[in-house]
This record gives sequence, structure tokens and C-alpha cells, in this order.
Amino acid sequence: MTILYRTFVGLALLSILFFVLLWILGHHSGFGWVIVLFFTFSAIGIRAFDSLKGFSFTVWVFAAVTMAMFYPDLITDVRGYNTENLIVPLIQLIMFGMGTSLSVKDFAGVVKMPKGVGVGLVCQYTIMPVVGVSLAMVFGFPAEIAAGIVLIGSSPGGVASNVMAFLARGNLALSVTLTAISTLMAPLMTPLLMQLFAGQFVPIDFFSMMVSIFNMVILPIAAGLIFNRIFRGKAKWLHDAMPVISMAGIVIIIAVITAAGRDYLLTIGLLLILAAIIHNAVGYFLGYWGCRLTGLDKISSRTIAFEVGMQNGGLAFRNRS
Repeated sequence: MTILYRTFVGLALLSILFFVLLWILGHHSGFGWVIVLFFTFSAIGIRAFDSLKGFSFTVWVFAAVTMAMFYPDLITDVRGYNTENLIVPLIQLIMFGMGTSLSVKDFAGVVKMPKGVGVGLVCQYTIMPVVGVSLAMVFGFPAEIAAGIVLIGSSPGGVASNVMAFLARGNLALSVTLTAISTLMAPLMTPLLMQLFAGQFVPIDFFSMMVSIFNMVILPIAAGLIFNRIFRGKAKWLHDAMPVISMAGIVIIIAVITAAGRDYLLTIGLLLILAAIIHNAVGYFLGYWGCRLTGLDKISSRTIAFEVGMQNGGLAFRNRS
């Protein structure tokens, strides 16, 4: 397997040479595919190195974003099918996978430590909205872009945070509990925070959003818990496969959302990307150290940092104006 991975490293290097050749010849139209192939080969190839294979998921995200930016039509519309319709099923699949890794005992343990849940929720709905409005003011974005930054900061934790907590050996039960509770609070908290920090409401149908949240998060987790209860120890293949399936689902969601918002990204350009990086980085930093200052242990703090820094972009996308 190592030989196969190293072969992909070689292909990644060849793609760089091919990119340079296209540049010299002036064939700029082929840049997109070459860059996509470079990230794809690299995502597979770096698994040959123990110190780098943990970055494979990140490189896959770069490949998906590159594809979405260069060829959005290939992602948003597949033979007449609107791929935005995939977002909810993929979130449900990911949450089901997380549920299969849990048991009722895991949640019972979290109930015994309400401090972590309370601190996590406070951090979730304070740090990111405040940082979001601050960045919008500092960068001087147009009103609709500024509102979008506040919206993503005012959204609940994303399913990606559950996957990252799982991969980072965090407190998965705490992560999923915070995601579920913060999502349930979203119909009230998101418009409230938008009014407070963005000066306007996000159009939300309270009842339909609650039903949507139940279908996207609570129901799949419950199904996963039931599955785990019935087939505990009998479906090891599923437990082994779900991290890969979940990461693939997140990559697809990112690609679809990026492709759908490509025009906005091109309008604002690197400034918006910089703001997004700062937004997430500050969220991770303040989320972790805010929890440490309250006396939470490192594992819980790391888990909550993921919750704070990773918002539910899919939910925000579905509730955009």
C-alpha cells in the first residue's frame, strides 16, 4: 500500500511539472484540472508519510474547493439534478454514523458534567457572532456579505465538528450533544443574534426549521443509537467505514456550497477568504482557552473548540435570504 501511495506522490509532482508546462505554453484553460489533480493525488499520496497523513482530509477539501471554483456547473447540476438537494441527506448520513459510535451511557456521562455543556453553549453563541461582526466592520464588507459572515457565526455547531472530535479522540458524546442542543436552539438564537449584530432578521419559519433540524440531526442520531444498541459488536465494518464516509460527505457538502456561492467568492475575492480563515482560527483559539479558563480539562476544551470554530454551513446555506 505504501508503494501505491508513493506512486500518487509521483503523480502529484508530475502534475506540478505539467502546470508549469501549460504556463510556459500559455494554455491557461487547463489550469483548473491540473490543480484539481494535484490536490487529489496529494491527498492520497501523503498517506505514505505518518507525519502528514493526518492532513489528507484537509487536502481533499482543497481539491473540492478548487473543483467548485473552476467548474461550478459540473457540481451544482449533474444531469439536471440540483446537487443542493444532497446537503440534507449527507448531513443525515453523517449524523447516523456518529450515532452508531455512541450509546445511551455516553450521553448519561455528559449529563453528569453539565458544566461542559453550559460553557460550550455560551462559547458557541457568543464568540463566533462577536468575531463575525467585528471582522465585517474591520474589512468593510458590503451589507449582504457582512450579514452572511454574521449568519455563519450565529449558526449552531456543524457536523464537521463531530467528525473532527471523533478523529482527534475528543469527547464525542459532548460534541454531538452540543451540536444537537445548539441546533435546537438555532430557531431562536440565530434570528436573535442576527438582529443584535447584523441589524436584521434572517427569514426563518420556526416550525418548519424545527422539523428540518429534527430530521437532519436528532432523528439520524437516534437511529444510529438504536442501530448500535441492536448490532453492538456485530457491525465492525460500519464503525470502521463511517469516518471515511463522513469525511467524504463533508467534502461533497463543501464542494456544493462553494460552487453555489462561487460568484460571491469571486466578487469579494481573497479578502473574504482571509476573513473566513481569521474567523475560524479565532473561534478555535478563544473556544479552547475560554474553556480552559473555566477549569475544563484539555479533552473537553479541545472538543468545544471544534464546536465553536466549525459552524453548520449547510444549515446556514439552507436559511440564507
